[in-house]
Amino acid sequence: MRVLRLLKIARVVIRYGLDEFLLGHERVHGLSKLVRAAFFWRDLSAPRGERLRLALEDLGPIFVKFGQVLSTRRDLMPPDLADELARLQDRVPPFAAEVAIAVIERELKQPLAKLYAEFGREPVASASIAQVHAATLPDGRKVAVKVLRPGILPVIESDLALMRVMAALVEKLFADGKRLKPKEVVAEFDRYLHDELDLMIEAGNASQLRRNFIGSDQLLVPEVHYDWTAREVLTLEWMDGIPVGRINELRAAGMDLKKLSRFGVEIFFTQVFRHGFFHADMHPGNILVAADNRYIALDFGIVGSLNDHDKQYLAINFLAFFERDYKRVASAHIECGWVPKDTRVEELEAAVRTVCEPFFNKPLSQISFGVVLLRLFEVSRRFNVEIQPQLVLLQKTLLNIEGLGRQLDPDLDLWQTAYPFLKRWMHEQIGWRGLLANLKHEAPQWATLLPGLPRRLGEVLNQNPTELLLAGYKGLMWEQKKRNWLLMLIALLLAAGVAALWLGR
Repeated sequence: MRVLRLLKIARVVIRYGLDEFLLGHERVHGLSKLVRAAFFWRDLSAPRGERLRLALEDLGPIFVKFGQVLSTRRDLMPPDLADELARLQDRVPPFAAEVAIAVIERELKQPLAKLYAEFGREPVASASIAQVHAATLPDGRKVAVKVLRPGILPVIESDLALMRVMAALVEKLFADGKRLKPKEVVAEFDRYLHDELDLMIEAGNASQLRRNFIGSDQLLVPEVHYDWTAREVLTLEWMDGIPVGRINELRAAGMDLKKLSRFGVEIFFTQVFRHGFFHADMHPGNILVAADNRYIALDFGIVGSLNDHDKQYLAINFLAFFERDYKRVASAHIECGWVPKDTRVEELEAAVRTVCEPFFNKPLSQISFGVVLLRLFEVSRRFNVEIQPQLVLLQKTLLNIEGLGRQLDPDLDLWQTAYPFLKRWMHEQIGWRGLLANLKHEAPQWATLLPGLPRRLGEVLNQNPTELLLAGYKGLMWEQKKRNWLLMLIALLLAAGVAALWLGR
């Protein structure tokens, strides 16, 4: 089976002239003339990016999804390839209703007639991993039933094994192979795919997003019906709406497109900076618009999360960029470990300025922050920037949101919408509000810790002075890194008290 698949891949590689990607390296350059002579009949007049896209479509849905992931890695891919791969569409013929019903009954351990009062045999959507059927629960509630494509796991495992082999070859054959990290890219893709193969993971993602936006006047998230959900079946509340990409239909329905455009940006920044948990696959195919002018999110297989450290430095970078403080952008990248510590701030600052400054000759409403990000990723190659997976998902989501926003409102000013949000968030994190929030968060811990402080202080005084100072220094550095101002203040007071007591002994 794997041999046949490998033969098909070889055929596709030859047909679309992808050998130029492999035989362009000096170690195997001598083979290129031989291959061109042997396959002289090929038409290679199309650009290499187009030929790569067509080849991935020919190889099937798993390779198509891999190409989609690659299209987001602008830090790794040349612009012509990334632009072409972004055009990949994941359209797959549906599988038979009988097969879907068999999966549902096996997973939920009941006959279909007991599970659903009605079940639409024709799927309303079909993709490489699953397809969706409309149904009605016994109590009359309308639902969407997502069913995993049967037999998909062996296909995925086989293709992933071949991708790992190709990644290893790229790493060995190409001088830039290690920096491109092909093995890590395939591993990242592996994780995404396997998460999508367990619909209980998607159910948990949907429930979390729904809780985060409960009562929102901007975003609706369908409810998960867990009694009708398993690893290969996901039953969600049915959501009626107009696909967000159908602009004419939205206008005809009287939707406020400018408000929708602004909502998209605010929803994005709310997810990132308030919740640290965001829907990372918000392309137009996964978004509807409800009759009350709210967005409806669908398909929760891919989400991203950010810790407080990432959120703080992202906010600093956003603010510094739009204030044209390129030195702060450069130093923030170094401080948070996104570039090597030995990077010269002045060099990175100059590179960032070269990329960003031309954009500020335009009105802010004409600046595409997504395009700026893409240019910065190109610059990142020179400085060996290691882009973290969660930040790649963030960049992909921002590109989707900005593109959607500009489609709804060509005059969208991303900065005017985002700036007040970021300023408020920064104030809440490092101003008095942030201090009060830290006090409230740490109160339960200190209620337990404070009664034992006299005993612990006595134990500390009996320690070796050198060890005491070293331990205190390490503790202070750790708390400074966490930005926990309350604990830092107490640690300083304790250190001063210990030092005074020790000197007075």
